[in-house]
Parts: sequence; C-alpha cells; structure tokens
Amino acid sequence: MKRRSTTPWKKSRTYGDISGGRTRRRFTDNIVARAHSLQQPAPGQALPVLLQDNPSREFFFPVSVEECAAALNTLPAGHREGITHIWLRRRPESMTGLHASLAEFISGSGVRVLVMYPWRVDGRLYVGRKKPKPQHVAPYVRFGAAIVNEHGRWYAAFSAADLKRFYIEHLFCRGVGFHVDRCARSRRQAGDFADQYAVQWGPLATTVMTLTSPGGLFPAAYGDNEDRGSTASPAST
Repeated sequence: MKRRSTTPWKKSRTYGDISGGRTRRRFTDNIVARAHSLQQPAPGQALPVLLQDNPSREFFFPVSVEECAAALNTLPAGHREGITHIWLRRRPESMTGLHASLAEFISGSGVRVLVMYPWRVDGRLYVGRKKPKPQHVAPYVRFGAAIVNEHGRWYAAFSAADLKRFYIEHLFCRGVGFHVDRCARSRRQAGDFADQYAVQWGPLATTVMTLTSPGGLFPAAYGDNEDRGSTASPAST
C-alpha cells in the first residue's frame, strides 16, 4: 500500500476540503466552483448523472463514463444507492507531480460524486526519481504494471487491458467504497476500508468491461503490451 502522502485518492466530505499534504487551500484549478456547479438532481431524475470532459492532448480516459455506469450496476443496489454523479473530469493544469490524484470522492450539497481523472497517452505513471519500494507500487504491480526506469525517472507502465482493469476494479470501486463507508473513521481507516471494498467487489465490476479503450483504439502515442518497456529498463524485483 502506498504512503498517505502519495496515494492517488483523496476523500472530501464537503466541497473545498483539501487532503493530500496541502496546508492551505489552492483555488487556481477552480475545483470548488466546478464542484458546486453540480446541482442536486431533481426528484425522479435518472441517476447517476454521467459527465465526461474532453481531456487535453497529453491525456486520455482508459474507460468511458458508460463503462463506469455499467460497472456500478453490477454492484449491490444498496452500495450504489445515493451516488448522484459519475464524472470523468479533465485534469487541471495545476494538478501535476507525485501528489496528483487519479480519482476523488466528493460529497456535500445533496450530491455524492465519483470523479476519475485521465491517464497520460504514453500509458505511464511517474512514481519518482528514486527506485520505489515494492510496497509503494504494489497497487500498480497487482494490476500488471511494469516498474521501469528511463533517464533516471521511474514509471509504472501498463498495458491497455491492465490499465482499464486498474481503473474499474481499483480506482472506481475504491471510490464506491468511500461512498458505502458512512462511519466516522480516521483518514487511514477510511482508506483501508475502501481498499478492502475494491478487493472484494472489484472483480465483479470488471465482468462488464471490454478490453479495448473507448472507440476501440489506443491514442497514437500509446503502444500495446509488448512495447511498454521497450525504451526503459525493467525494475529488479
């Protein structure tokens, strides 16, 4: 399990709460205004509301918002009840580096939102300049990622199918775990509960996904499984 300071998830019980190591709020990405733009659904409106932004040229969504909705429908009705929005959100320009979230759960003002952020088109996630400890990259390796080094920088490199599975089975279902957990817990305890939820229910959610990216093709800059480590040295295990 990754350290709290580098976890790809944030949990916010109310809009504007910041977690992940910041000591003060930063409004440059306008996340508070964007979050409050999500209105509480009207009575009788079909839920969840599906939102998908257009990512920048450097990023793409490995899954579609419809696939996320289909995965949600495989879970018990009591688990998905109350989720109002699934939002594949464009990554703010200020959200970079090791502390950038891959997903978020936001609640408040009558909405409960699962937010997923896009992935780089080269298929890799930067994990630092020092060789990461096995426990810090275990969530990626568990889903088939190769830990590679290129020019003194370490990355987790996924194949197409493994990346989709990581998004649905781990990131998405972990968000549902935060939603399901209504108990007052410490941040660490809440994260542990969400991890266990994803382990238990994630494999069921992936039964509905296809093994190709939305539209059937990868972005041009992203090769298939055989090429993901061709320009880098695999990490020793």
